[in-house]
Amino acid sequence: MSVYVVNSYDILDFEMFKNYPPGVRPLFVKYGAKVIAMETNPKALEGVPKTMNAIIEFPSEDVVNQFYNDPAYQSIIHLRHNSTANCTMVVLKQFEAK
Repeated sequence: MSVYVVNSYDILDFEMFKNYPPGVRPLFVKYGAKVIAMETNPKALEGVPKTMNAIIEFPSEDVVNQFYNDPAYQSIIHLRHNSTANCTMVVLKQFEAK
């Protein structure tokens, strides 16, 4: 069953952050992930939106864990950690009405 990783964070150093997406894209391909939505200038219905907001679909929660723990991802994660703040990253299961 598909799961969705919802990311939300503030980009503080755009110059450093611009090196992060090129490192992540090949890993999305490797793990069968799809960017469902992404916005760096979101419209808020309530609250104050963060700079970066994304929804990434993965084939399963196991695949999310493989992606996150992949040495290639761990070698670039510092780019996101050092260029952003207020990060929230959650895994959501696909909703199934009963």
